[in-house]
Amino acid sequence: MTLRRQTVFRSVTMAGFFALLLPGCTARTPSWAEVAARAPAPAVTAAGETDAVATANADAADDPAIWRDPRDPARSLIVGTDKKAGLNVYDLSGRQRHFIDAGRVNNVDLITTLIGGRPGVLVAASDRNDPLNARIALFELDTAAATLRLLGTVAAGAGEAYGLCLAPQGGAVHVYMVAKDGTIAQVALDLSGTAPAGAIVRTMKLATQSEGCAVDPRTNMLYVAEENVGLWRFDAAPTGSTAATSIAKVDGANLVADVEGLALAPIGDKGGWLVVSSQGDNAYALYRLEDGLFAGRFRIGAGRFGETSETDGIALELGDFGPGYPGGLFIAQDGDNMPKAQNFKLVAWDAVINALKLNP
Repeated sequence: MTLRRQTVFRSVTMAGFFALLLPGCTARTPSWAEVAARAPAPAVTAAGETDAVATANADAADDPAIWRDPRDPARSLIVGTDKKAGLNVYDLSGRQRHFIDAGRVNNVDLITTLIGGRPGVLVAASDRNDPLNARIALFELDTAAATLRLLGTVAAGAGEAYGLCLAPQGGAVHVYMVAKDGTIAQVALDLSGTAPAGAIVRTMKLATQSEGCAVDPRTNMLYVAEENVGLWRFDAAPTGSTAATSIAKVDGANLVADVEGLALAPIGDKGGWLVVSSQGDNAYALYRLEDGLFAGRFRIGAGRFGETSETDGIALELGDFGPGYPGGLFIAQDGDNMPKAQNFKLVAWDAVINALKLNP
C-alpha cells in the first residue's frame, strides 16, 4: 500500500468519518450511503500476539505465514516479515525465536516440499532490495530449532517485488510474484540442486497497484487483491488463461480500500472462504470460495492483547493448534501496537466462525 490512513481513533462516529482521511489519499472516499450500508462486523478478540518487530516508529511488520506441526500442533511456528529488516520466527506463545537479516522483504509464504531431494519446509519472501528488479528470497525453516537458513534468491522479472504466494504445480513449487505495478509473474522453482533456480513460465496483469495473493490448490485458482479496485481470480495453472475474473469490488461497504492481505479457509472439495483485509475500515471480509458470494465481516476488537487496525498481511491455517486454537489459527498484522512497534495478533478461528454464525 502507498498511503495509509492514520486512524487516531479506532471507533468513530459517522460525523467524524471523513475527518480521519488524510488529504491527498488516493483511495475513493465512500459515500454516506455506502458507510451506512456496511454489513455488520462483530468483534472477536485476539487470544495472543507476537513480540513486536525490531524496527520501531515505522510501518514495518507486514505479512505472516503459518507452519502447523502435524505431530504436535502446539509446537507450530509463525514466520513474519519486518519489511525494513528481514524475517522473524515466532512460536505460538508469540515469543520471537529467530531473526534473519534479509533486508526489505515484504510478503511471505511457506510450503512443505522437497529441498535438495529431502523433505523440508520452504519459506519464500518477496525481495524488494532492488526496486527495479523483483527477486524471490528462499529459505529453509528448521522446525526443530525454529530457525531460518538462506537458500538463495531467484529472479522474478522487472519491477518492485511486493506480494507473493506459493502453490504446488505438477510436482514442483510455483511462486506467484505480484509486482507493485500489478504485474504477476508465475515462477517455477527448481530446488533439486545446491542452490535454487527458477524460470518465469508466464505473466498476468492487473491495472494498478496490487499485493495480496493466495492460491487454492483444490481448484487451482489464484486470488489477487488490487488495492483500490477489488478482488480478482485467475487460473493458476501454468498453461491457463491469463484473463482476470472479478470477484468483488471496492465499494466502501463490504470492502474499503486498501484491499490488502488474503487468506484461505478451505472446506471439503471446493467450499470454504476467502478472507480479505479491508484495511480502510479495520475489518476483515469473507467471500465464499464456491461461488464468490459475500459471507460476512468481522473485526479484532479490544481485549487483553488489543485490537487491530490498518492490517496489511493475514494468514489462516485450519486444524488443531492446541488448546488455544483448536479449530484453526488466524493471524493479522497490527498497524498500531503503541507504545510498542508493530506486531501480529493471533485469533482462534472458531471465534470467527461463531461470531459470524457460519456453517463450516
